[in-house]
Amino acid sequence: MNLARAIHLDESDTLVFHRHARTGEWVISGGFEFSNWGEGDLKGKARQAFANGWLGLETYGRVTFAAVTRIEPEEYKALADSLAQHFVSIYGAPDLDAARVVALDELQHMVDMCDGQDANTLLTVARELSSVGVNESYRIIKSQEADLMQLTGDGCGTGSTDP
Repeated sequence: MNLARAIHLDESDTLVFHRHARTGEWVISGGFEFSNWGEGDLKGKARQAFANGWLGLETYGRVTFAAVTRIEPEEYKALADSLAQHFVSIYGAPDLDAARVVALDELQHMVDMCDGQDANTLLTVARELSSVGVNESYRIIKSQEADLMQLTGDGCGTGSTDP
């Protein structure tokens, strides 16, 4: 099964988000974080996170680009457990069992988006507020016969794109 990892094509995420995701950590949309937001919340770095940030599942920071890659079942289960604990600790979910159901739904949404995509396909998210809540849209950017190490130039997902 496929999921997506945070990727940095330059250093901008370290400047535009309050907390940026670490290169290589698994990501999901994380739109739930904005479910109670209004126009007054959309200022500065918070606006940037809302507008186009994927949610990293280790740092709970944001990243602009995600890259499709394979995830092993054991990793997937660990992510579900960790996200469920996050829902209990941060969002007040009543217990881990209830939180795990929601965590699995969030992860499955990302798996469905990544399903059938080639490795290294890039994903972006765009959000806007509407009268009925948060609308999310996604863009899929197919790899152009180059792997991500060639794009970033240093093999770790950050740095110069110069050869």
